[in-house]
Amino acid sequence: MADAIRIIWQRLWLLAVGGLLGTLACLGLGWQAAAGPMLLVFLGATALWFMGHGVLKSYAFTIWVLVFVAAAMIYPAAFDRWFGSDLKLMIVPLIQIIMFGMGTTLSLADFQRVFAMPWPVFVGITLQFMVMPLAGAAIAAGFGFEKEIAAGVILIGSVPGGVASNVMTYLARGNVALSVTMTACSTLVSPIMTPFLMKTLAGQLIEVKFVPMMLDICNMIIVPIVAGWSANKILYGRHPWTSRATPLALLALAALAGVLTVLAMDPAVLGPLRGGAVVGLSMLVVVPLAKLIVQGMFRGPANWMDKVLPAVSMAGICFIIAIITSRSSHDLRSVGLALIGAAMLHNAVGYLSGYWCARLARLNEADARTVAIEVGMQNGGMASALAMGILHSPKAALAPAIFGPWMNVSGSILATWWHRRPPRLAEQKPHDST
Repeated sequence: MADAIRIIWQRLWLLAVGGLLGTLACLGLGWQAAAGPMLLVFLGATALWFMGHGVLKSYAFTIWVLVFVAAAMIYPAAFDRWFGSDLKLMIVPLIQIIMFGMGTTLSLADFQRVFAMPWPVFVGITLQFMVMPLAGAAIAAGFGFEKEIAAGVILIGSVPGGVASNVMTYLARGNVALSVTMTACSTLVSPIMTPFLMKTLAGQLIEVKFVPMMLDICNMIIVPIVAGWSANKILYGRHPWTSRATPLALLALAALAGVLTVLAMDPAVLGPLRGGAVVGLSMLVVVPLAKLIVQGMFRGPANWMDKVLPAVSMAGICFIIAIITSRSSHDLRSVGLALIGAAMLHNAVGYLSGYWCARLARLNEADARTVAIEVGMQNGGMASALAMGILHSPKAALAPAIFGPWMNVSGSILATWWHRRPPRLAEQKPHDST
């Protein structure tokens, strides 16, 4: 088996090289139509090769993003409409599924830790909603972006931290408990903070409606997270009923009845929260049934959801970026390099300000690393969905679409660098092991 995997991996490497050479040859000969497919072969084979590589697999997600971006640039119509339906309608449900996955990783202890380490959490969230929005506004003005694109740069700075920060904190030898708590808390306050910051900093650039944005964030983020937290109890609960077929089946039926009830209700009753309720309840139908099948019938591992949801989340983010790119491919060609530079600068400001402000606030090394990563890494998917769904601006979605892939690259590099430099034990405090 190992030999077969190695042979496949070697062929993927050769296919990637062949795709690259083919791309260069087509461009040199002026065969533009053939260069696009060859580029996709190169990027796709490279992504698959990275997935099987012990060191490079952490960058596979970024390569997959490039695959979808390239596909959307070359074939924009492929990400426009399917079966007569506009694919942009898929953005919010995909974000809701991703946020549901985040909710399944949370427990009450993640919020109780606020009382165990209030100062690091306060410092981190304050910097999160101060440094990144102001830096975004300054960078957008400095680069001279047009109004909608500038609003997108401010938007990516005004959203809460991304879930990838928890993994990066672990790799960087930071305080993972603090990272999870900061991500959860910044997400919960985002329905107030994100609309307020956008209204204050971007209100003159683009129309920002505070209440609709607040409700949309609740629909897109809070409701699915609450549903995911409920699923956490089903998946990992210690009560006997969580492992019995009858209670799980009854729970799935109750959730299905909830879905049908919400769909039958007048849409005005739940308003903007209707979509989140449907997705959340639908996932509560799937989870207990999946647990019955995976663990009951096939005796699969108890942590099967932890393996499935990250892959679903990455696929969803790639698809969202492709939908956004296909609608703004012309603008991306004209301002792409400037936006990449702005994203890199914005991200770096977040890391540097987060780390050194945390140190000035007398946080220890592990906590300072955690704050730096939390401040520097934003929820790009949420920003993209808000840009498309509330601001109704594909141009505003460009900055989040670029910031997201870059922060994964920079976060991996920073985490790897810190991983090789363990924090001094003498600096650590009792709550570090929480």
